[in-house]
This record gives sequence, C-alpha cells and structure tokens, in this order.
Amino acid sequence: MKKIVVPTDFSANSKSGVQFAIHWASQQKIELVFVHVLYILRATRWSGAYFEKYAEQQKELCSTKFEKFIADIYRQMNVKAGKYSTITIEGISADISILDYCRRTPGIDYICISTRGAGKFKKIFGTNTGNLITKSAIPVLAVPKNYKVADVKSVLYATDLRNYAEEIKKVVAFAHPLKTKIEVVHFTWPDEISFDEKTIEAAFKKEFKYGLKLYFKKNDGTHSLIENLENQIRIKKPSVVIMFTNQQRTFFQKLFLSSKAEELSFQAKVPLLVFNKIKTNKLFS
Repeated sequence: MKKIVVPTDFSANSKSGVQFAIHWASQQKIELVFVHVLYILRATRWSGAYFEKYAEQQKELCSTKFEKFIADIYRQMNVKAGKYSTITIEGISADISILDYCRRTPGIDYICISTRGAGKFKKIFGTNTGNLITKSAIPVLAVPKNYKVADVKSVLYATDLRNYAEEIKKVVAFAHPLKTKIEVVHFTWPDEISFDEKTIEAAFKKEFKYGLKLYFKKNDGTHSLIENLENQIRIKKPSVVIMFTNQQRTFFQKLFLSSKAEELSFQAKVPLLVFNKIKTNKLFS
C-alpha cells in the first residue's frame, strides 16, 4: 500500500491537495497521512512551565480542528474514509518541517500539496510547494488551488529523452494502478542531434508494454519551453503532468535559472507530479 503525505494549513487554498489525495485513495489502496505544521509563538514574559501548558492546550485545539477539517472534506466529497491519520508537527517553517518529517518517516511514496501561485519575488526565493519541489527526494504532486476533483484518466510525461528508461518506470508505477493512458512529449531544439522519431517510437513500444504514445514537438523559439508545454497541456488535456527536475544546481543557477518544474507549478491548471532527476537535465533543470 502506498503512503502519501498531504500537508494542509486548514485554509480553503489547501483543500485542493487534500481533495485530490482523498479521491486518489478512492481509486487505489493508499494510506493518507495528513500533516499540519503548528507554530506556537511564545511571549518573552512567559515562564517555561506556563508555555509548556499553553503549548499542550494549543496542540489539543489544533488536533480537534484538524480532525474536523478532514472529516468535513470526506463528508463534502461523499467519500468513505479509508486508512488515514492526522499528524501535527511543531515547527516554524512548513516546508522544512515537512521535509524533516519525510526524512524521519520510512515508506513515504509521494507528497501531495496544494499550490496557490506566487508573486515574482516568491518565485525566485520559493514558496512551500516550490521549496518541496526543488528539495524533496520524495516525488511532489502539486495541485492547483482551483482544481476540480476528477478521475485520473491520462498522464502527460514531458521528457528530454535522457535517462528515460528509468524515468518511465516511475511514470508507469504512478499510472498503472490508476489504469490511465500515458502520453510522452519531447520538445526538439534546432541545434539538437536529430532523432529518428519512428525508430525511437518503435523502441518505446518494444521496451515498454504499457502502450505509450510518443510525440515530438519542435520547440517554438518565439515562446518559452514552459509556454510550449502549457500549449500541449491545453491541447491534450491530461489529468496529470509529470516532469523530472534537477535539484543539483548551484545557488546562482537556482536564483537566476529557476526550475522549470517549479515554474510550471505556479501556472499549471492541472496537477503536476515532479520527480527528482539524478542526472543533469538540459531542458528541465
């Protein structure tokens, strides 16, 4: 049984990630771990004993609110609750606390979190979702705040065709239990080594029995790669988009050459599943 961590701050914006996870769990056997990061502010005049008592009260109140929040969403969705738990973590920074929890907890397969977009400054220096995408060793599924719950029927996997064999195994592992079709898109560059599309497609069909459909699209130089990918998303209307991002970048690169996967997570109208790409990835790094 897969285990999915689902962060929430109890806000309306965070509901989309919770709803996606609940619906996902209704389609296959999944254990959901709903996580809330609680920051308890301490007044300087408080004694240690007083603060400890206050903190316990806040945890109890948070626990009650948490249980009601999740139960209400199950009821609103008219979904019978499966295996799930609610975990409250004390911490100052939500993304750091979630990453630490995932490092300490074995068996987590995915993180499913809402994304609400960000201003220009936060796109550079990060949001909770963006930081998870660029730092988590565990795949992150970012769900747009206005996403309407629906069955996962198709997956669009964007690839640079480097290390694709290992990547597709992960794509299939996500798609197969949901019985969804997989479409693979590669954007070609003018200075790129020419690919024999028929040969590659034949190799895909021979190596992968899942029934993948491969598309080669010329990268339109008048638009950014993200804009071209968004255009394919509009045309193909996938349920989930999958990308692999390179987390091994210098601070300078992170600051001025933002992760394409992170950038898309701010704009996407469909859920985006991001895996950590071990090797350097020219297109999506």
